[in-house]
Amino acid sequence: MLLAMLITWTTEGSPHYPSMHPSQNIAYISDVGAQGLKPLFIAMSAVTVVSFDLAFILERWLRHTGRLTYNTSPTQKILSILSIIAAIAGAAGLILLSIFDTLRHPHLHDGFLVLFIAGYIVSAIFICAEYQRLGIHFREHSILRYSFWIKLFFILVEIAMAIAFGVCRNEGKYNAAAVLEWVIALIFFFYVLSFFIDFTPAVRTKHHQSRATEMDVAMEQGNATSSSRFNYNGTANGYTNEHVNGYTNGYSQNGVVEPGEPVPTSQNF
Repeated sequence: MLLAMLITWTTEGSPHYPSMHPSQNIAYISDVGAQGLKPLFIAMSAVTVVSFDLAFILERWLRHTGRLTYNTSPTQKILSILSIIAAIAGAAGLILLSIFDTLRHPHLHDGFLVLFIAGYIVSAIFICAEYQRLGIHFREHSILRYSFWIKLFFILVEIAMAIAFGVCRNEGKYNAAAVLEWVIALIFFFYVLSFFIDFTPAVRTKHHQSRATEMDVAMEQGNATSSSRFNYNGTANGYTNEHVNGYTNGYSQNGVVEPGEPVPTSQNF
């Protein structure tokens, strides 16, 4: 979506949209989104944040079921739930700001922009705190450390850039603010991608569980076969112990027929 909007603006000759300030030469994402690409802006924004929030919920479920490292305290579970709530608020902010565009609803648009950025930053703070506590209890899982540092980097960089964005807009440096907005959006994209790291252990546990399930099924089938051959009355497929013993006595311990003993035929056995 971001690439489509940026390429569209540049290929059209970098036009000055009605929603742009007279001294502004670089369009905001919302300036492009308020024009002909508004349906794309709304649709892709909704798909992005809804999918991302479902990833938060799925991560909570996988920890609850043990597919990911489980939470060791109620505090960790509370932090996870709070991160989901904040992410939902951020998602609502992005969807609403794409609907209430900066050309027709500038004040609402700015308010929803703040909700979007603040929601996901707060969500990242909560999930970062959860991962920090998980890393203390599961030091052998280095992936928790990597994920923690990636999310901490996102928090620090996005907060710094969000502050710089607000300062530039208030001081009338609209071009600098526009550049910062594009960079903030791209960093958010890489933050979304960082969750692939978090789900890697779940893929491994699924593989192990499927292998274990296959072994259990094979053992159950083997037990079923054995029990079908010999029932509790000492019969083998309908033959009595007398029949079985009469012919097994003609075999040595290694299964070879001893001299002078009759060989079982299909008619008798």
